[in-house]
Amino acid sequence: MENNQALSQPLYGLEDRPSTWETFLLGFQHMLAMFVGVITPPLIIAGVLGLNVAETGFFVSMALVASGITTYIQCRKVGPVGSGLLGVQGTSFTFVPMAIGAAKTGGMPLVLGMSLIAAPVEIILSYFIKQTKRFFPPIVTGTVVMLIGLSLVQVGITDFGGGVGAKNFGGLQNLFLGSLVLVMIIIANRYGKGMMKVGSIAIGLIVGYIVAIFMGLIDFTPVAEAGWFTLPVPFKYGFSFDFMHLLPWLIGYLITTIESIGDLTAVAEVSGERVDTETHIERLSGGILADGVGSVIAAIFNSLPNTTFSQNTGVIQLTKVGSRVVGYAAAGILLVLGLVPKFAAIVSVMPNSVLGGATIAMFGMIATSGIKIVTKGGLTDRKLFILALSLAFGLGVTMKPSIVAQLPQWLSAILSSGITVGAIISIALHLILPEDEVVENVDNIDEEVAV
Repeated sequence: MENNQALSQPLYGLEDRPSTWETFLLGFQHMLAMFVGVITPPLIIAGVLGLNVAETGFFVSMALVASGITTYIQCRKVGPVGSGLLGVQGTSFTFVPMAIGAAKTGGMPLVLGMSLIAAPVEIILSYFIKQTKRFFPPIVTGTVVMLIGLSLVQVGITDFGGGVGAKNFGGLQNLFLGSLVLVMIIIANRYGKGMMKVGSIAIGLIVGYIVAIFMGLIDFTPVAEAGWFTLPVPFKYGFSFDFMHLLPWLIGYLITTIESIGDLTAVAEVSGERVDTETHIERLSGGILADGVGSVIAAIFNSLPNTTFSQNTGVIQLTKVGSRVVGYAAAGILLVLGLVPKFAAIVSVMPNSVLGGATIAMFGMIATSGIKIVTKGGLTDRKLFILALSLAFGLGVTMKPSIVAQLPQWLSAILSSGITVGAIISIALHLILPEDEVVENVDNIDEEVAV
């Protein structure tokens, strides 16, 4: 259809091959965009388990190794496994509540065991993407993508101000660094050409990092203490199983399936690929299969479940580069960082405000990608009604997660995710409301509420 082909054309499409330096720089940007997201879940679980510094470092390194392996599979497409899109993989925040519960009950073996045992759910679902297509029309996937972006904005603005728990949160130096990075990205992206344009995010982050060094805001002690090489040890912690923990993990994989469908659709959209074809359905099937297989690999290598990373869609949107070879570069960098902890430490000491200057822009771009998906084919009153309720409840739960605190613990953990709630509501309304059953206009809704 004409409006599908009228998408803004990327500088480098899916099959294009940027130069070697451009590929490395773009891959480096993707790594920076996701680095904190990859290492944060294992750091949280390590804290719950009370792991020492060495064990925590190993746990984080294995998360990076697993991310590198699964990213390559997702982008390269190994047999039926993988979407072939620039879909970057990393540890999923969705499973943090389930992992905390498992960690408190059975330690690391139960965390890894439940991750491994429940992963086949996503593998099975991947073979029924076409049959379940009616559950995930653009109004649903677009809404999920919007919620992903909007929910991440809170993370971005928190980092912009200095990060969670920062004593000087919102301080002048944090706002200065965040603004400096953002301004550099805007200048490089909007006024730069060639490598400067496609490397705008990396340029902004590097400038911010250097300035932060001169401001005395970076402590390189963790870099000095980090080792030079970490050898992956499969099944290091062993595995265990507890039937009482199974349902939350199964639902967690269902949730990540929905999120990944939205993520991969957004990646295809911003890469200039059509999302209304059989090819896209095949890509979704391979992508979800890669999620499931990747989570199995992650568990074997002592890491948490892996899934597509939403924030990297923002990198594609900003750089206009959707080439899958960039994914190979990101995978290689992640793998090296995992195997060489000292390199990872150099990135990990980056001030939150520097990272926030980049992520606040990227997360906003994810939300706008969702808008593009929802509005494709025009906005009907039915679409607006579904979008309004889904966003209202999804963002409402994100802002006030305590609304579900009185529910059973496993259900509360699941529904405390605004993305999950929004997805459930959008799917339910899509199935319940017939195509011809539309609300006349928003004014009528207001009048009915008033009455």
